[in-house]
Amino acid sequence: MIFTPTMTGIYTPDPLKYAFTVKTSAHSGRSGCRPISIDQNEWQQWFSIESRAEKRALYIHIPFCRKRCSFCNFFENATKPSRVTEYVNSLCQQLAGATTTKFIKSELFDTVYIGGGTPTDMQANEILQLANVIQSFPLKPNAEITLEGRINGFTHDKFEAALAGGINRFSFGVQSVNTEVRQAAGRFDDEKTLMQRLSELAKHPTATIVADLMFGLPGQTFDIWMHDVEAMISTGIHGIDLYQLINLPGSRIDSAEKKGTIYERADSQVRSSMYAQGSRLLEQNGWDRLSNCHWRSDKRERSLYNSLAKQGVEIVPFGAGAGGSIHGHGLMNGRDLTAWHNAIKAGVKVPSMVMSINESSHIDTIIKKGLDKGTLTLNELSLSLNTHLQPLFIKWQKNGLIEFDNNKLSLTLAGRFWNVNMLAGLFEYLATNPLLAQTV
Repeated sequence: MIFTPTMTGIYTPDPLKYAFTVKTSAHSGRSGCRPISIDQNEWQQWFSIESRAEKRALYIHIPFCRKRCSFCNFFENATKPSRVTEYVNSLCQQLAGATTTKFIKSELFDTVYIGGGTPTDMQANEILQLANVIQSFPLKPNAEITLEGRINGFTHDKFEAALAGGINRFSFGVQSVNTEVRQAAGRFDDEKTLMQRLSELAKHPTATIVADLMFGLPGQTFDIWMHDVEAMISTGIHGIDLYQLINLPGSRIDSAEKKGTIYERADSQVRSSMYAQGSRLLEQNGWDRLSNCHWRSDKRERSLYNSLAKQGVEIVPFGAGAGGSIHGHGLMNGRDLTAWHNAIKAGVKVPSMVMSINESSHIDTIIKKGLDKGTLTLNELSLSLNTHLQPLFIKWQKNGLIEFDNNKLSLTLAGRFWNVNMLAGLFEYLATNPLLAQTV
């Protein structure tokens, strides 16, 4: 067997800080799929075939933001009311047409995610318009329907419109409550305004309110980070994500650093401590960990879309810039609004990149689900694959990243922090040390 440090990590007295060098991406997947060409007739045929997915999600993309955050590398379109209205009208037209197809009608949807961009930049009537069209999809009775956005500009009217349309979960990109850190990151509201509004929303008897926090932002010290977590707990919201800042190419931070700007921000070692102490603080306050980066204080929070997305389930995407999958093919719609609008008007397939099928998707789903939640049940893998992976697992155990308990592999705190690196390492291991397909 061939091993590399990127597969196994390294042996160190402090694996939380030093098992890997740095986290370089938010997600990891198996390579090998390639772009394929799908013409209009083939596209229509896809929508005339029933879905075979056991779990299913709907993703709807709203590609507008009023301001570009410093850490973001996918700012698409500035929010302009007339452009948003035109887009929502076209999007609802496309969605309504899709609901009549056999592909859409054949299986129920577990969850819907309205992402962006900043979906809360829509007006109240547009939120309701979109939500009403979503209700014409075949949804499970308890389907989780999430509206993503920011607190700034999310008025009472918008909240009520969303609730009236059946939206039951609201995810806000808070990142930090500290006013100075927020301003440097390109956020709008100060700490007092943010905390007051989140606390108000959390009092709703049925709506699920969740927030993202990010550690490693410029100017965010360890003490500021701990205050961020404590402040979110105090609001009474129902779910919290703890995300590490990744220096993405093309972000404002990346561009400024290439020009010589030096930001004071935590290195990987300090970030690992931020993650560790943040997660401990949540759990000491009675929060349940649903995944390596998500906790809940209330059982109304299921984080269903995020969980299923990491497992590679069928996600049907709509909107310019939306990504997902159809019949096992990865799909990414083009971001150009003009081209997208022209396709909708002409009633043809929107510009998109379609990928070949991942023949190992059933294996990847088991592995991704297990590592994301922190526990991989080994008998869910075939005996041959389990045996093939044992040398890697033994290396992980030696390096302080996992523990074995009967037939389960559980991530340690260090493993939870480095889980994306570990998943990338596992796929690298399989590519370097292939297992014959017929023995999987």
